[in-house]
Amino acid sequence: MKEVMVSPQAQLQGLAQGDLTMLDVPMHMIEGTCEASGFDLQTFLLVRMAALAALDASPTSWLLDLAAGSEANLAPKTILGALIAIAPVIGTPRIISAAASILKALELAEELAEEGK
Repeated sequence: MKEVMVSPQAQLQGLAQGDLTMLDVPMHMIEGTCEASGFDLQTFLLVRMAALAALDASPTSWLLDLAAGSEANLAPKTILGALIAIAPVIGTPRIISAAASILKALELAEELAEEGK
């Protein structure tokens, strides 16, 4: 079977639009880190989401963790609670940005689901 080569530009464009199928590296980077952390899956994901908020991560950066959170039955109320808890540390502008990024990531996830990615 012939392997299809995708240009770096196409990969970057796909990633920027939330298509993580081009790179399985993020998945490999987190495999086993939950177990190694000693946290249950929900706590592990909340810690990761707090880091994303602190870094002012883009909406596409949130996709992986939001999808995992959904599969782990992590309630939106719990995610909001985590953002409220870290607000005094990272500041209101980062929390507002995180909320906007989360909403955009959810929109991207719906678009990707409709496209079958």
